[in-house]
Amino acid sequence: MNVRELERDELRKAHPVLRELRPHLTSVKRFLEALDPQLDQGYRLICALDPDDEALAAVGFRVADCLAWGRHLYVDDLCTLPSARGNGYATLLLERVEHEAVRLGARQLHLDSGLQRRSAHRLYASAGFTTPSLHFAKKL
Repeated sequence: MNVRELERDELRKAHPVLRELRPHLTSVKRFLEALDPQLDQGYRLICALDPDDEALAAVGFRVADCLAWGRHLYVDDLCTLPSARGNGYATLLLERVEHEAVRLGARQLHLDSGLQRRSAHRLYASAGFTTPSLHFAKKL
């Protein structure tokens, strides 16, 4: 298995994995169109790849600064293909972004997770994440 950051011209490799998390991105074209503005905002994508260079798991993240958290790394997306779950790929990717956060001077790591994703919550807790707040949203 190979873990590496994807270059812009190979982002399509992550589509099958991230479609599990973002099912509205039904086509590679829609996926790449949605990524385009995020890439301009510093979004990066690291994948765990099988020997055929196909993605098994992916983490999308960005480093940002804000008044509440200072410099932080925010995990936008983290998912593993259902057939590859339970092999430690998500843990490996979280460790990778934590090292990247430290390297870039971030003091905190943040992510949001859907309330229904209980197995993911157990993973985050075992990785040292806490739940210091609730996230509220309003559709416009």
